Amino acid sequence: MKSWLKANALSVVSFAGFLIFLVLQAIFGWHVYNEELSEGSQPAVGFMAYLGSGHFGEAVFENWESEFLQMGFFVVLTAYLVQLGSAESKKTDEPQHDDTVTKDSPEPVKRGGLWRLAYEYSLPIVLFGLFLLSFVSHVFTGAAEYNKEQELAGQPPVSVGEFLFSSDFWFQSMQNWQSEFLAVGTLVVLTIFLRQKGSPQSKPVTAPHSQTGA
Repeated sequence: MKSWLKANALSVVSFAGFLIFLVLQAIFGWHVYNEELSEGSQPAVGFMAYLGSGHFGEAVFENWESEFLQMGFFVVLTAYLVQLGSAESKKTDEPQHDDTVTKDSPEPVKRGGLWRLAYEYSLPIVLFGLFLLSFVSHVFTGAAEYNKEQELAGQPPVSVGEFLFSSDFWFQSMQNWQSEFLAVGTLVVLTIFLRQKGSPQSKPVTAPHSQTGA
């Protein structure tokens, strides 16, 4: 068990952090939601009921949506574009990857044909697939939350389609999407000049600013 944890420490800590902060988000969001209900003279809801509410779902999925969009685009863009001096970029003179199939190659690669073609682009396919799932979940949970706000304000509800084309939905999405691309761009540029010893996301401390790739 100890050796397994050591070999998988990065993912274990990352997902543990995700679960901790998700639980904390749910707890604090539950209190905020009940405060809003109280202000609208509505009865408070229990914690489990809150987890099924649009208030919680919208907050979760609009953030997941932007994260998967960011990662999907970053994977694709770094396959075709370079940034001189950045640790997040492949080298400007980087040769093509070795396509030699070995006994240890993944099974889809050994099969070849469409199996290999799908596998060659499997990472962005899955990331954009997760983005679409999060996007659709954001639409439905966002519509539920919007209609709850409409109810508290004594206004008529809207359909999911109407919410999808509303300024409210796209305002929520754009405020997250723009921040994700800002974060990526900032990391790309900062890794030209700054270092973190021991990190694969950083160039060696002694590397010149002009060196491209970690």
